Amino acid sequence: MAAYVSVPRDLTRVKPKVFFNLTKRQLVCFGGGAMVGVPAFFLLKQAMPMSLAVVCMMVVMLPLFFLGMYERDGYPAEVIARQFIQAKFVRPRERPYRTDNYYSALQRQEQAEKEVMRIVFEARQKKGGGAGRGSGGRSVEA
Repeated sequence: MAAYVSVPRDLTRVKPKVFFNLTKRQLVCFGGGAMVGVPAFFLLKQAMPMSLAVVCMMVVMLPLFFLGMYERDGYPAEVIARQFIQAKFVRPRERPYRTDNYYSALQRQEQAEKEVMRIVFEARQKKGGGAGRGSGGRSVEA
């Protein structure tokens, strides 16, 4: 009788396992949890009952286990936490949508041209020549 092995269709989601069917990341996080939790247990078991020391050891180790195991949409826990902090605290809450209306841009351009023509007209008036040559017969609105 033939044995069937399921092969995932998307091979990008397959992570290489190193030891005890755990990835490198998981091994590092679990090792860090053990390095923090076991000494905490031995220090606490002298000061409190054994069951309470075990509970304290688990509470100390759980955040590192969480970092090793949790993954959402392909992102590990610390990346998700960083994105959350960026969205809630670092970036501004209100990001107004601003457009540059073509009609208002034309109006601003027209206002700027009128201002330039007024300044040029006043400068020519001060020199004393009236409108003078080069005005092209254009009238300037003040």
